[in-house]
Formats: sequence, C-alpha cells, structure tokens
Amino acid sequence: MTELRRITPQMSDREILNYLRTTPGYFMTNNERDVSQSDFKCRIMPRTTLNVAPYRNETGYFAFEIYGGACLHVDLMRKQINPFEKLRLVRKAMPQTLLQTCCRGRNLFGYRPYPDNVVRQTVRLFSRYIDVWRIYDALNYIPSLKVMAEEVKRAGKVLMPCICFSTGPGHTDEFYVGKVDEIVSLMGEDIILCIKNHSALGTPARIADLVGAIRGRFPELLLAYHGHNTDGNDLARMVAAVLEGVKIVEVSDHGFGGIYSQAPALSLIQILHDYGYKSPGFKIQPLVDASDILRRERRLYDNYESHYKGFDPTVKRHKLPGGAVSLSFEQAEKVGILERIDEVHSELIEVNRELGNLWLVTPTSQILYATALNNVIHGRYERPSDDLKRLLLGRYGPLPFYDPHEWIYQKVLEARRTDGKKWHDILLDESGLQQLPDEDLDARRDDFQGKLGRRVNDEELCLALQFPRDALEYFKFEDRFGKTWLLPPDVWFKRKGFEDGTRITFPDYEGKTHHIDVISTRRMGGMVYTSLLVDYHFQTYTTAVGEKDQRS
Repeated sequence: MTELRRITPQMSDREILNYLRTTPGYFMTNNERDVSQSDFKCRIMPRTTLNVAPYRNETGYFAFEIYGGACLHVDLMRKQINPFEKLRLVRKAMPQTLLQTCCRGRNLFGYRPYPDNVVRQTVRLFSRYIDVWRIYDALNYIPSLKVMAEEVKRAGKVLMPCICFSTGPGHTDEFYVGKVDEIVSLMGEDIILCIKNHSALGTPARIADLVGAIRGRFPELLLAYHGHNTDGNDLARMVAAVLEGVKIVEVSDHGFGGIYSQAPALSLIQILHDYGYKSPGFKIQPLVDASDILRRERRLYDNYESHYKGFDPTVKRHKLPGGAVSLSFEQAEKVGILERIDEVHSELIEVNRELGNLWLVTPTSQILYATALNNVIHGRYERPSDDLKRLLLGRYGPLPFYDPHEWIYQKVLEARRTDGKKWHDILLDESGLQQLPDEDLDARRDDFQGKLGRRVNDEELCLALQFPRDALEYFKFEDRFGKTWLLPPDVWFKRKGFEDGTRITFPDYEGKTHHIDVISTRRMGGMVYTSLLVDYHFQTYTTAVGEKDQRS
C-alpha cells in the first residue's frame, strides 16, 4: 500500500488547500508557541525546540506554530534569541513541516495598531519562513485584517483568518456566521477559517453547533479549531469539532503543556480512533519520542511554570485566556491582594459585562484585567488606563454589541483631562479608528542605526518598528555577547551564578563542542567583573547590577 503524501513547505498554498479538501481524515498542528506562552511564560529556549525538532518533523503534523502572541516580544525582551534566526534554525531542523504563526492583524506581534507599510513589510519578511498565517482581530472587526490578508496572499502563503469565540448574550451562531460571511467576502474561500477558542469556553455541544452552523452556510470552507485546555475539557471540544467536519485541530505534546495551553495530541488520536477517524500520514512513535525528551527537559523550566496548578472550570465565568489565568494569580500576589483574587475575577466579569461582553484576547484581555485589578485596589474606574480610554474611543474598532453606560464614559474619558472637555464632546471629536500615516522607513532606519552604532538590515528594522526599546537592547546584547541562545537551558536559567573554576561544555548547532571556563567573579560597588576563557580565549565582562542583584 502506497503511503499517503504529506503536506510540505514545498507545496503551493493552492496545493495545500486542495490536499486538505480531498484527503479524508483530520490534521493536527503542534502549537509549541502557545504551550510556551500559556504554561511557561514564553521561556521555552531554542535548544529545547531544536532537540525535539527531528522527531516533530517526522511525526507528520499539518504545521508547527513557532511564533505569535507574546513569544516574539519575550524572545527579544529576555535576550533569548533573534526571532528571525530562530525561524531559520527551526526551518532547517523541520524541512518537511509547515511553520505557522499567530498574528494580531493590524497589531502584528505587538499591542497597538501599526501603519499599513509596517504591516506589509512585516508579512513580507516573515513569509520567507512562515507558511501558515493564523490572524485575528480582538474585536472581530474584520476590516482590520484586510491589509495583512492581502499581503499573506501576495506572498503565496496559507491564510487562516480567525473568528474569536466567546459565550453569553450576543455570541450566537448567527453573529459568528455573519463574521465568517464578512471574512469570505473580503478574502474569498481559498482560506482556512479558524475558530479561536482562546478562553476554553463552551461545551462540546456548543462548539458542534457552531461548526454545524458555519458548514451549513459554507459547506466547502476548510475549518480549523484552536482551543485551550484551561477547564480540562478541550479534548471533548476537539472531538466534537472533528465529528462535525473541522479539518485541523491544535494540540500539544503529552510531555509538555496540556494544562492552560492545548490538550495532548496522543489522547485525541486515541479517542478519535474509536470513532473511525485517522490523521493521514501521522506517525505515533516520533510523537512519543519527542514527549519522552520533553518530560526530562520540563524540569529545567520549573521556575516559569505557574505555582497555581490544576484545571480551572471557573474560566467559563471570568473568561481569561490560556496562561492569563495563572498570571492573574501571580499578579494579584505581587500587589499583595492574592486573598482577594476571587474579588478580582468577579470584578472582571462585571467589567466585561459593562464594557460590552467582549473577547478576552490580546489586547482586550490585558485592558479589561488591568481595569478589574485597578478597580479592586483603587475604586471602580478611578484609575483608568490610557488603553481603556482608547478602547472606549473605538481606536481598536467598534464595540460589537452595545455601548457602556454614560457614567463609565464620563469617569474614563474625563480622567486626568486638563482642558475641561466633557465625555460626550470627547467621543464626538476624538473617537473612531485612526488612519495611521506610513512610517518613514529610511528615517527610522537611520535613527536605529545611530542608536546601535552600526548598519541595520531589514529584519532588524522590522523588529525595531514594533518593539523600539527591546529590539535595541537585544541587538546591543547580541553584539556584545554573541549567540547566547546556544547555551543549554540549565546553563541559561541557572541562578546564583557559577563558582570560580567551573567549566561549561556545550555543542553548537553544527555539533562542534565549545568550552567556557569561569576564571573569577569580582564585585566592586555596583559593578561585577567576570573573567572567562571562551574556547581558550581570555575575556573579561563588566556588568552593572542593581541592589537586588547585589543582595542575591
């Protein structure tokens, strides 16, 4: 019997879509990006990804989601790796597997809208490596996806627009089918339509009803499902989705994630097997091998897993997405109100009801949670953020269901105003989406080059346009210390430093062995002087440390 041909990056977007339409069964996407973000605070290092890349490549996933959400920003902010270098490494290690990203429409990988020319440049540069673009808008405002959709199609990549899913008044099948109609009218049917269940909401029956309603209106449309396992029920939702005709579902390795991120692939396979459903070309043994390795590596990330473990069925009330559930506990602990976390979650429910029953996905999830936290600490809407003002002004798009009460507009929009302008005049004069002028890319390049002290290529400029400060600090760090991502996680994350005389040995990506010998570490005032032999070359680094670092 001839083995089924698998989907590969060498296929065109049309070939990929046609293969999905004509091949029986379901397909899976391994979402390490979301596992890293939701369960490990975006701290999964490249060495871990590359250690299991050959096994994942052999497994036969539809795609591997490597970037999106907060992960790209954290890679820069925590000096983990240049995102473009990471993509090149993963592409080389997984040559037969599509690479996927999650992107926030006009907000790209950041948290605010960017001009059209920045959106187009970002898609063009990332499309050198990214094959599948899963894109969404936090308010399901479909026109905000237009520019990115155009550029993804122009690049010949697979376009996967999402409808963000939630529950409650207004979140009906009719509403969501209407949003799919908008997407198809704008982008055509040569897409994969994704149901983005970021907050792990709805019963299996609810998801089945939604899938059935979409397929009833668009029977030939390819569908995907992205969910989280926060309440422990996403296996059941995925099974219901596949039985109703969803073609692609997103999963985790059973040795990694599976709590606030995606449910495990092997468990899904075992369940669907009894329903007579198979995943074409999928291999079980490399899936098991990858998880065996990841189980051992997981302990290296202990400091980044939430201390508040276990499933959270109350998510159906507060609706926080993925890792935001665990982070909500940690943020409450940090400001000293952990014992009031139920009050914060209850306030979040009320805030969401008052502001329009929105989708708690970036950036609205951060805006609403910060509002609830501030309300508990300072009083209701007494300390509104500028982002909340922008949300009420419609800068992220129109509120889809209803407007907040007038007293909320008054307290939020008039807060910290020095001109005495009243809320209704502010709404009249300042509301609505803004048409952002194109960036002067040459001027921005000159500015970044001046700050960095060297020439800047297109990829570096692309990152600087989205994260000006953190990109600058990352490239300064890389220019000084080199490719530190080569260090294994147990070295990278080691606390309390290394004793003098310690030898650190590790291979690079090509298999060549390197040595770092720690000669001495001296502290003088606010400076630390570290002398090393790096591959037998003597080097001394001087690092400024704060009071907290000195105490440790």
